[in-house]
Amino acid sequence: MTPWERQRGEHFGALLRRARGERSMVDVAAAAGVSAETLRKIETGRAPTPAFFTVAALAAALEVSMDELAAACAQDTGWEEASALSA
Repeated sequence: MTPWERQRGEHFGALLRRARGERSMVDVAAAAGVSAETLRKIETGRAPTPAFFTVAALAAALEVSMDELAAACAQDTGWEEASALSA
């Protein structure tokens, strides 16, 4: 895993933790249909590239749109610039 991938995963995990707020990890994971361990790995950045359907299920459980998540990630981490460089 590259440093950029690690940073991206940690940032995405922080976004999900903020969206989760006071809800427990177990409650959110159950609502999304994923294991609490999967959510823990995503939130801590140990799973920097979760599957699309996992992200979609978590977004739905947290009542956050995929567009909002994508915009927050791109804005805060410079993904747009990194994507442009790798294209």
